[in-house]
Amino acid sequence: MKKILVANRGEIAIRVMQTAKKMGIRTVAVFSEVDRNAPHVRFADEAVCIGEAPSNKSYLVGDKIIQEALRLRVDGIHPGYGFLSENADFAETVEKNGLTFIGPKSKAIRIMGSKLAAKEAVKAYDIPMVPGVDEAITDVNEAKTIADKIGYPILIKASAGGGGKGMRIVEKKKDFESQMKRAISEATSAFGDGSVFIEKYVTSPRHIEIQVMADTHGNVLHFFERECSIQRRHQKVVEEAPSSILTPELREAMGIAATKVAKSCDYIGAGTVEFLMDADLNFYFLEMNTRLQVEHPVTEMISGVDLVELQINVARGEALPFKQEDLSIKGHAMELRVYAEDPLNDFLPSVGNLETYQLPEGEGVRVDNGFEEGMDIPIYYDPMLSKLITYGKTREESIELMLKAIQNYKVKGVQTTLPFGAFVMEHEAFRSGNFDTHFVKDYYSPEAIHQKHTQEAEIAALIALRQYLKDQKTLQLPLN
Repeated sequence: MKKILVANRGEIAIRVMQTAKKMGIRTVAVFSEVDRNAPHVRFADEAVCIGEAPSNKSYLVGDKIIQEALRLRVDGIHPGYGFLSENADFAETVEKNGLTFIGPKSKAIRIMGSKLAAKEAVKAYDIPMVPGVDEAITDVNEAKTIADKIGYPILIKASAGGGGKGMRIVEKKKDFESQMKRAISEATSAFGDGSVFIEKYVTSPRHIEIQVMADTHGNVLHFFERECSIQRRHQKVVEEAPSSILTPELREAMGIAATKVAKSCDYIGAGTVEFLMDADLNFYFLEMNTRLQVEHPVTEMISGVDLVELQINVARGEALPFKQEDLSIKGHAMELRVYAEDPLNDFLPSVGNLETYQLPEGEGVRVDNGFEEGMDIPIYYDPMLSKLITYGKTREESIELMLKAIQNYKVKGVQTTLPFGAFVMEHEAFRSGNFDTHFVKDYYSPEAIHQKHTQEAEIAALIALRQYLKDQKTLQLPLN
């Protein structure tokens, strides 16, 4: 493989290209008209415009991307995450055109792309599942009967869903019918598929996922876990590795379960198996993401492996270069997704110009970045600016490094999730490890950040006043 096209933009495009260049592989960037001067375009060896700003006219037009890949004679296409990364038809078409899709085969993407099909696939592998039904439901009365049997609270989830769409928690029977209809409507609108399934709602859940990698020689390895319970709107904001609550025995059990999930669909490449964990440390299979994850850097930091390099090597037919017993956890890593969002206004996107944009540096600090000072934030795409990662010998050291890095990350012109990241890192529930996916609902409010800023301003004013009085006293001393 001598040349690859990265079918993505922003920080993940640059991240993939960095490893490709390290491996002596030439890179091709694709870009929309609004991204013409974006950093990922300049970073690549070659770049080609694939359409207008909206993603459905550029980054999601698979045929156009494949056409340009063939014209530029690339060997493989890396999809990054988002956009076409979990599109089975795209992966299949890439292969049919004689190119290598740097990811799983279309069969695995299709199976794991449907929550119901995924549950069916892993049934034979004795993997723990949340109590519920394994078939799609659209009939409200039938669903009511099932919900009564399972017992409330229950969770209604879109079969084809993701990102919290088509998902409803129902605490009481009287609310079931209205919530069911809303879930079906939302799923139909978002995914063109109104089928939902019902399962027991796990109270106080932790969201823990396992990184897996499988080659074409039958080897499947896991690279330990990531704790992803700090979320807003069912989407992750802070991730860490390893989790503070897993014992070595539980870690091994979850790792084995994750490799079985990969085997159940003949998986190839990098993937992530997601689990819910209840308050009693029972874990349940949730879903599999058939791509590289946003939070992959924390796994790279604690395992010492380059997951993108492994992806590329596996895609060109190489066997994984180590065995499970060769892998071990060293240190602790944190990641904050730095979104152009306003944490003081319900995390709504914050569009504007990056008047100031200076990244933190130093030992134990990594920034996977896709922007630079002076750029506008496009309204067409996910508002993530970068991923801020810190690595230390201990969890405590990693947290302190993150707080310092947040302080040294200078952004003016848009609001970001940096203050929210500082709030999380300083909160006793997070520092103690005693938190779950309800962290934001239970502890966070815009007032909390306002209060913190007010206190900091007051302290700064007191320090300044003390220094002023000290200086005045010095000036007033008589000369000898």
